[in-house]
Amino acid sequence: MTGGVVTAFAFLLLVHVASACPKECSCDAHAKSVDCRGRGLYDVPRHLQPDTLELHLQDNRLRGLGSMAFREAPQLRVLDVSNNSVTSVSPSALLGLRGLRSLSLAHNGIRELDRRLLGSVRNLTLLDLSHNAIAGLPGALADSMHQLRRLSLGHNRLQKLDRTHLEALESLEELQLRGNPWRCDCHMIALKLWLESFLFRGGVVDEVICAQPEGMKDRELQQVPYELFHSCMATSYHYLFANLRHLESEHRHRGGDLQHLPELGAAGGRGGGGGGGGGGGGGGGGAGGSLPECEPKQRPRPVNLRHAIATVVITGVVCGIVLLMMLAAAVYGCAYAAIMAHYQRDLKKAEQKAAAAAVQLPGERERETTGTADEKEPLENTIA
Repeated sequence: MTGGVVTAFAFLLLVHVASACPKECSCDAHAKSVDCRGRGLYDVPRHLQPDTLELHLQDNRLRGLGSMAFREAPQLRVLDVSNNSVTSVSPSALLGLRGLRSLSLAHNGIRELDRRLLGSVRNLTLLDLSHNAIAGLPGALADSMHQLRRLSLGHNRLQKLDRTHLEALESLEELQLRGNPWRCDCHMIALKLWLESFLFRGGVVDEVICAQPEGMKDRELQQVPYELFHSCMATSYHYLFANLRHLESEHRHRGGDLQHLPELGAAGGRGGGGGGGGGGGGGGGGAGGSLPECEPKQRPRPVNLRHAIATVVITGVVCGIVLLMMLAAAVYGCAYAAIMAHYQRDLKKAEQKAAAAAVQLPGERERETTGTADEKEPLENTIA
């Protein structure tokens, strides 16, 4: 009897442990989701089931995400930490979440992201970083997000965005950039070109409203004609033609008509005029007045006497060294030529002496033979 009771109690305990749910949250065993929204939590709840697929932590008081904060739920697919007070995120906060598909950190106080944060999360399709205080993205952030389809960076403190961050997002379909204090200077030409290419491929993007400089304030980047960037074209012309070639090749690949391309070709021909379809409209609006520059032109700097003297001295030293090297080469060449001429003369004299000796040798032999015969004749006469 006692054994049966113990067995039943152990079975009930096992069932309770198997279906355990954090006391602060509500769980759906069928959907394998944990809902902890609006519970006033200061930390990530413990005792999560290893097979949990969704974790909702919106509207709490979380202030940070520590190292491996979600190690108890390695199979997470959806993680929502929006509308909290998160200001710091550990580089290893998401370590172990290899299957994570959707991540939302919106409406927090995040100022910067470590480039290692998303290194282990390579299957993300949605990333929401909107309504934070992010001023820049790390260079290698996009290297692990080749599957990303939706990216939200709206309402942060971004003033510029490097084109390389976006080019690595091969599967991107929707991009949100609204609400940032964009500085529409020469550095924005690359982003403008990429956005036009992205829209041409069928992507969806909201508006990019310029906040600086004063001449560009409250203007949509896509509506700003390339004429306003004419002072930048000397250094950024290759971006324009690279984008033209890219659009043309892609349009031919799809079998379309090149006449439907954005008016970038005309812009390239004019040396920076009339950007895309939107750029043409903006150009019409700005034709009536004076065209402000994206940045004020730099005044010519006065000649620095020290720098001029230093340049002359350095140039003189270099020229002197070159002349000395040329002189040394000439002396060496002359000495070598003299030695070789002397050697040739000696060699020629030796050959002449050898030839003369060869000519004199037969005459000497005849005289020796004649002398011997003359000596033998008196001796024979004496004997006789």
